[in-house]
Parts: sequence; structure tokens; C-alpha cells
Amino acid sequence: MWRCRIIRRRVRSARAPSQLSATVPTPPLSANPSPLTYEQSGVNYDLIDPLKIAAQRAAAATAVHLQTHGFAEVPASRGESAYVVDVGPFYLASIVECLGSKALVADEMQRLTGRSGYEGIAQDTIAMAVNDLITVGATPLVVQAYWAAGGSDWFSDAQRAQALVQGWKHACDQCGVAWGGGETPALAGIVEANRIDLAASCTGIVNPKSRLSVGDRLEAGNVIVFLASSGIHANGLSLARKLVDRLPNGYLTPLEDGTAYGEALLAPTVLYSPVSEALAREGILPRYCVNVTGHGWRKLLRHPGSYTYRVHTVPPVPPVLRFIQRWADLDDHEAYSTLNMGAGFAYFVAPDEAQRTVETAC
Repeated sequence: MWRCRIIRRRVRSARAPSQLSATVPTPPLSANPSPLTYEQSGVNYDLIDPLKIAAQRAAAATAVHLQTHGFAEVPASRGESAYVVDVGPFYLASIVECLGSKALVADEMQRLTGRSGYEGIAQDTIAMAVNDLITVGATPLVVQAYWAAGGSDWFSDAQRAQALVQGWKHACDQCGVAWGGGETPALAGIVEANRIDLAASCTGIVNPKSRLSVGDRLEAGNVIVFLASSGIHANGLSLARKLVDRLPNGYLTPLEDGTAYGEALLAPTVLYSPVSEALAREGILPRYCVNVTGHGWRKLLRHPGSYTYRVHTVPPVPPVLRFIQRWADLDDHEAYSTLNMGAGFAYFVAPDEAQRTVETAC
């Protein structure tokens, strides 16, 4: 079901995956005048992250309001991928995430081929929330939808609208999560005409409490088990779209396996919650979990502890990501700092549970 790779980690100081190596062919220099970085595509985390940090600090000051209801936050969940509240017999976890710009690829591929990619786009949106929620050990319970269109006309394309609905339900069924409802505003003047901004929120439960995974049990010698990605997932699309200008046939440029570039970009994000639930049934409790999304493999360094991460086995890089690295002329440091490069999710587990984790996930 999911291909797995194991890497080991040891304590001391954190090291980014810049020393990983991959041999890939290079396109003609005339087609590739200079490296195309994520920042050049319009995304600069150095500008975004300070606002996020300021918001986190302001948000932390509001935790006292939970005491009014007899509850309390789990402080270690601050800054993690999902927020956790102690409600007594169990924990509640919540998250909200947006899709990003992947819908723009679906729109362009529909124009070029006549086929809607919105069933997969729906799964991508839910995966952005669900895959974050499970990092804290939560079982997803309820998903809410936010579909903000640039005008009412977006909903007049019945094929596209139904693909979004059916894809959303199918993803919920895969995760065993209830679709509680949602909001479908028409935001002309805010969202561009004939475009849609998609987001999802998810609420889950950590029960029993021993399933909580916020890194407090992480220690030297733990092992990381990677779950393979299906491709670019829903992160790095700004770079992927910017790259189209360099390609001889744009989104229709074929990869080595003959798949069109745009089609490969639309491969749906893997939903990893079934693996987390399977591990729980086997009594395997991850020490820490990472959803490898924005920032690529730098997400592995998210834990505040000072550790050295020593990579022994690198997952195979999906063809579409090899293609992006080659045509964007990215060195390994930039590629692994931006894209998932074949690793969609990571479980940090005790050494004696590593093999069982692989067997359960696969």
C-alpha cells in the first residue's frame, strides 16, 4: 500500500539534508538559463514566517480562556501541525489548512484536455488538514469545507463542481471521517474570476491519551520511517507552475515515462491517516510525526531539540520531482528544502518498533 524507507537519527546538532545526493540528467542550457528557486516563484518564507511567529505568540496568550470551561491546552502542541486541548478523559485536536495554488494547474489542464482534475484536488485539500492532524496522534473525526469562488459562475460547470463534491466525499470515506458541512462564498473582487480557493478544517480525538505525539518522548537513537509520496502533493506548486514557462510544451511536456507534466502534478496527495490508525491498533506509538509539506525535508528538523539526522536510505524520487529538479536546475539542497522528494510523511519510532512499523504500513 505505502512504500516505506527507514533512516536512523542520533543526538547532537540538527543538520539539513543538503548532503543528500541524486544524479539526474540536465536539460539543454538554452532551455534553462538559471536556477529557479521557490523564492523566485513568489514564495519567500523569510517574509511569511515572522508573521506566523508573531501570530503564535499572540495566540498563546489566549489559552487562559480554556480554563473558563475547565479545560487546558497542551503547551507542547503550540507550533506543531495541530493544536491539542485536554478535555479530561481524552484530548481534542484541530487544524485548518488551505490547498494553495494546485487548483490553477487543474484549471489549465481542463482547458488543455477537457478533463476535470477536481476529484483529486478535493483529496489534496482534505489531505492538507488530515495529514497535519495525525501528527499529534489524533484520529480524524470531522472535516469542514471552505470553497470560496471568484463568482457564482464557477459553480455553473456541473462536471467540475460534481468532481469536487465526489472527490471530497471519497477522501472522507478513505479516512473514515464525517463531512460536517462547509461554506461556499462567491467572493468576486477578492478571488479571481472563474477561480476557487479551497480549504479544510479537521477536528480529531486522541484517545487513549497515550497516543499523544508532540515530541516529548523523542530521544537519541530513535528511527524515522518514511511513507512514500505520490508526487508533488500540494506543496511547491508555485515553483512547479513558474517552471511551465521553460518547458517546450508547457503542461503537456512529457516526463520520461510519457506522462504529461500537468497530469503528473495532479496526482492526489496520499492520505496517511489509515496508516496511523493501523499503527495504533498494533500498539505502536510514534515518538514524533512529521507531515513533509512546505519547507520539504527541513520539516524533519521541526522538533526544538538539538539532534543530528543521519540518512542511510533515501526514498526513490518520483519522476515529476526529478523532472522539476532537472528543469529548474535545483541543487539537492534547494530541492530537498522545497519539495518532499519522495517522502510524504515520517514516523519517529523506537528502534525496536521500526521493522514492525514498516510491516504495518506496507
